[in-house]
Amino acid sequence: MEVSFSKEVQLLRLGAGQVFHGEGILAVTKALLQSGVSYVGGYQGAPVSHLLDVMVQAEPFMRELGVHVQACANEASAAAMLGASIHYPVRGAVTWKSIVGTNVAADALSNLASPGVKGGVLIVVGEDYGEGASVIQERTHAYALKSSLLMLDPRPELGQMVRMVEAGFALSEASNMPAVMELRIRACHVRGSFVCRDNVAPAVSTLHTMAEPAAFDYARLAHPPVTFGHEKLKVEQRIPAACRHILEHGLNETFEGTDPQMAHVGIIVQGGLHNVLVRSLQQLDLADAFGASRVSILALNVTFPLVPEQLTAYCAGKQAVFVIEEGQPDYIERDILATLHRRDVQTRIHGKDLLPATGEVTVEGLTSGLLRFTEQHVPQHPAQVARDWLAGNARRRAEVAGQVAELSGSPLPARPPTFCVGCPERPVFSALKLAQQQVGPVHVAADIGCHAFATFEPFSSGHSILGYGMSLASSAGVSPLMKRRVLSVMGDGGFWHNGLLTGVQSALFNGDDAVLMIMKNGYTSATGTQDIISTPDEGTKAREPDKQQSLVDRNDTIETTLQGLGVQWMRTVHTYRVAKMQQTLEEAFTTPFAGLKVIIAEGECQLERQRRVKPWIASLLKAGRRVVRVKYGVDEDVCNGDHACIRLSGCPTLTLKDNPDPLKLDPVATVIEGCVGCGLCGENAHAATLCPSFYRGEVVSNPTPAERLMEALRAPIRRWLQLA
Repeated sequence: MEVSFSKEVQLLRLGAGQVFHGEGILAVTKALLQSGVSYVGGYQGAPVSHLLDVMVQAEPFMRELGVHVQACANEASAAAMLGASIHYPVRGAVTWKSIVGTNVAADALSNLASPGVKGGVLIVVGEDYGEGASVIQERTHAYALKSSLLMLDPRPELGQMVRMVEAGFALSEASNMPAVMELRIRACHVRGSFVCRDNVAPAVSTLHTMAEPAAFDYARLAHPPVTFGHEKLKVEQRIPAACRHILEHGLNETFEGTDPQMAHVGIIVQGGLHNVLVRSLQQLDLADAFGASRVSILALNVTFPLVPEQLTAYCAGKQAVFVIEEGQPDYIERDILATLHRRDVQTRIHGKDLLPATGEVTVEGLTSGLLRFTEQHVPQHPAQVARDWLAGNARRRAEVAGQVAELSGSPLPARPPTFCVGCPERPVFSALKLAQQQVGPVHVAADIGCHAFATFEPFSSGHSILGYGMSLASSAGVSPLMKRRVLSVMGDGGFWHNGLLTGVQSALFNGDDAVLMIMKNGYTSATGTQDIISTPDEGTKAREPDKQQSLVDRNDTIETTLQGLGVQWMRTVHTYRVAKMQQTLEEAFTTPFAGLKVIIAEGECQLERQRRVKPWIASLLKAGRRVVRVKYGVDEDVCNGDHACIRLSGCPTLTLKDNPDPLKLDPVATVIEGCVGCGLCGENAHAATLCPSFYRGEVVSNPTPAERLMEALRAPIRRWLQLA
């Protein structure tokens, strides 16, 4: 089962006058229904995954409104759904994680933006940017510029975010341009409240269908020669119409400064960065606890197109304006500079000259930039408090680093992310390490997904990551140039997203002599364990939840698909059978068969397994029934302290402790709390012929009378043996 959003689903039913309390992304979901959306689609992925997950789980309620909801195979298929709004006055919304998702959807977006839309279109993208991001560092803004898409960046306050969803549809319809709304992680999960309006059942829906299709209109196709006319429409009609609508409806917000002595300076900020700006102004005593600023602020809730008249009116008469923009290139700052230059406005513009050129805009980085801005243009303003705050932060970081170095004798090493405890994919890379000892080093084309954790220690496996489901395709160039066969790794989510066509189909067509490993854990686990076409059905998942189940006898969609496509060499191995997996890998690398070789590593996602197992065990315990929990441990007297077991598995619950033997210096391995009893440590010890120090124990709750009697007899014997 997926994570339940039953409480969130109920929030979608709130009516006019009722108050919504919750997260930003859920407020956006409610706003879609208040806007009369006809269809919703998307591809799962943080930080906007709640939107699609809630919609999918709220499907019974969606049916009441006539809203069509679809979980799409990838971002391209989601973007293609928006074609419904080209001919028909229906509102549609799709969602995905950017920038990687927008890259996948780019073709459909270009062909959507060319003819334009009649019904409002809103694309909600999760902008994941900065040092904490999980994707490449690029901006969605570039797509708005190149394809003439509206770009919304709402101020992270729930009422304003809801307003911008509704305004985004109206702006899209007024300009015939698709709208993109970018939401950063903090905006998605900011908490607050807003007063709801009633949900609007769409005029055209699954309950009120259209009797006839639209009349054929070649001008509505993204196809030459009409595409050349579309370009003129973008510049001469659509963008001017958008600018008029932005001004008439006040979509961008101007916050007048409260200090007349600072009327000669101003700040232009992306709407999504407004909260960061207010916090930074507070450090400089330029804003109060409620966000009222002494300096005027123009918050751009629409960052493309920028309205030249609005920029000119704001900057005219000011000595200097600070443009706060996240990431590179600095599109907004350049646009403002060009606009003011053309209109001969002499206001001094600052931006990336005072801010870090790259990365996320943080409170500390922005405060440093604002301090330099005020020193230049408001020298009379006392800023010692901000200087002291910045210096204090630097001092505390230095103190912590010094304390760590003093305690450990060296700087604290980086702690990379890793697989979950009991993850079924960890054993595969243990087997790969062992296999490479026999066949030699192998070039590994890695992929997006949980298995990308193998690029960290102790596996350090993966030479490239070029896109979700793209590992096999990315090996096509290097594979013919290597003496040894290349291994490509992808998950079942990546297989269905892109890998089947770009990888498998291409490899078969070209006769590539390659090896493909498909991690079949049953879900798109890296994005929140959402269901896919090969997810086991609920009936089979419910069977024997106390055991590591095989997925092969429950759903063989991947296997039958590969067979139908023409794969001749295919092996399915349970991931926890390390020795068998090692043997299969060695066979794949050495077999005389010259063609695509596919190894399907099956083993259910541990998170999903625990979601089933824990409630089941709790119900058994509550009923007083017997429950057995497997626990692994290390015999301290046998462990020789070489730690090969740790280097081979990297399991967080397999760690070190001081050797109890005073004559031995090396610490011994130990299994700490958190072990889920997957058995990998024992499998590795067997496959790699390590020291026999691991033992398997069973912890019995609610034992039977016979077991209690047996324990009563054994206990005094154990104590006697311990004393002896």
